[in-house]
Amino acid sequence: MPFTVATWNVNSVRKRLEQVARLAADTAIDVLCLQETKVVNDLFPVDAITEMGFPHQAIAGMKGYNGVAILSRRPLSDVRIEPWLGRDDCRHIHAKVETGVGPVEVHSLYVPAGGDDPDPEANPKFAHKLAFLDALAPFLAERAAASMPVVLTGDFNVAPLETDVWSHDRLKRVITHTPIERDKLNDLLANGANGAGGWTDALRRFVPADEKVFTWWSYRAADWRAADKGRRLDHIWVNAALAPALSFAAVHDAARDWPEPSDHAPVRAVFEIP
Repeated sequence: MPFTVATWNVNSVRKRLEQVARLAADTAIDVLCLQETKVVNDLFPVDAITEMGFPHQAIAGMKGYNGVAILSRRPLSDVRIEPWLGRDDCRHIHAKVETGVGPVEVHSLYVPAGGDDPDPEANPKFAHKLAFLDALAPFLAERAAASMPVVLTGDFNVAPLETDVWSHDRLKRVITHTPIERDKLNDLLANGANGAGGWTDALRRFVPADEKVFTWWSYRAADWRAADKGRRLDHIWVNAALAPALSFAAVHDAARDWPEPSDHAPVRAVFEIP
């Protein structure tokens, strides 16, 4: 049975309701994880999204920035919001999705961007980002080793490989691609609890590590596709219990051409659940 999960930093869900509807119509998505919803829970467009075919919704939002959500065609249970570093800043929500043959645990995660200065002593935002990644480590290691199928999605705000950016040389001192960020994210990917293996990077299962692939392109480029100065900031990781079911993953970059687009493109992964 195919089961499709997508992640998208939508950059304001209310502003891009038409784009969300188009994505739902164009692709057979069972679960859509959103980041930067930028809306308090009471104003989340529940009815409009229900009409798109996602009646089951888990949301954690705040006014004007951050915010994460899980939108599902299938029932959700055990919804949890993680207040990392003691902050209720709506960056991580997860829930169990019923597939008909057992639950899959789905996470929507929004890692702090980190500001502009890659010096954590001079830049509190970058220091917070690094502390956030450190705080995630034991939790993600435990979920990587879980017997339950787990899929971790979101805007991790790190491009971990040299081929995840348009120019490694130009960006290696720019936040999202600094050595310390890359090392921390790669450690999260590789390490499971109690010596277990880590996560599978879904997109890199189908796009070789020596091939460039991006999910974000700046609004500054008049023709983003021609310039192609992108970064891969959005990820789908799957734990060992789910990895054998992974059958496809891709960036839906057509969404970057839609009217009033997000600067991020959706990423989706398909699983053949036995």
